[in-house]
Amino acid sequence: MGATVTTEATEVRGDARGPLNVSYGKMMMWYFILSDSLTFCGFLVGYGFTRYKFMDTWPIADEVFNHFPFLHGVDAPMYYVALMTFILIFSSVTMVLAVDAGHQMKRKKVATYMFLTILGGLVFVGSQAWEWKNFINGSYGAVETRGGSILQFVGEDGKQIALADFAVVDPNRGEATLTRAKATWFVNGPSQSTYSLAEVQAGFDANPAIRIRTQNTTDAKHKEILSREASVERLKDAVLVVEGANLIRNEYGHKTFADFFFFITGFHGFHVCTGILINIIIFFNVLLGTYDRRGSYEMVEKGGLYWHFVDLVWVFVFTFFYLV
Repeated sequence: MGATVTTEATEVRGDARGPLNVSYGKMMMWYFILSDSLTFCGFLVGYGFTRYKFMDTWPIADEVFNHFPFLHGVDAPMYYVALMTFILIFSSVTMVLAVDAGHQMKRKKVATYMFLTILGGLVFVGSQAWEWKNFINGSYGAVETRGGSILQFVGEDGKQIALADFAVVDPNRGEATLTRAKATWFVNGPSQSTYSLAEVQAGFDANPAIRIRTQNTTDAKHKEILSREASVERLKDAVLVVEGANLIRNEYGHKTFADFFFFITGFHGFHVCTGILINIIIFFNVLLGTYDRRGSYEMVEKGGLYWHFVDLVWVFVFTFFYLV
């Protein structure tokens, strides 16, 4: 007797249903979101522990993020960050409308709402870049002591003033030649701070109303302001001028604050840029009628899952990094 073996070819489609009656594409997106959530949780938990450890010297966010475009000199604490958050949440609403239109197979509406979602994402990323620029460049400037503490300057009214408001510029300051052994280096403006420590010291001595504000926070949730006599003594411990913030220096206070700002907002900004790129690809596929030919707009739904995840993460970042 002979055995007969029948082989049946099975076509595996991209929309094949997996466990829980969910397509494999959606399931993989959920796996990605879950794993990426752990990364953001790690950042925020690390930020929380670090902030708790250095609570007394942590910068006050309202004093750091108080800029608003075209409103120079206006103290607008968190206004622009709140506007950025609103724009990103609004883009999440337009994404919901795009997904709903896709369920109804309405290509024009999907294209319209996808375009608005992309526009909202671009505005958010551009706003974040503008915020980074202000954070990096700084607004006032400060000096750093031998122990790494930041000393800021305030006027008679207790409000912070910029180094440019009182520093005495040396007219002979220019290109300096530094020699050691047989080597020669030329150090010019871009590699130096705008003002030297001696110029800041001279301006401070010439203005008796100026006092120093330390990075220590008082019980009233304000930074400690020293008396004039104590300010004079404390300034003697300064070793360099700090303008703006980077991964090494931070004019706003504790250095780790700047590190977390760059890592958390930068990592989130990278996700937003990735989401914008994905949405642009989906947008052009919608215009080309790709999903109409497939008979399904599930790709819009997958992109929507990612975009909602990005929005939700920002809500937590906004809450725990900026507000709390």
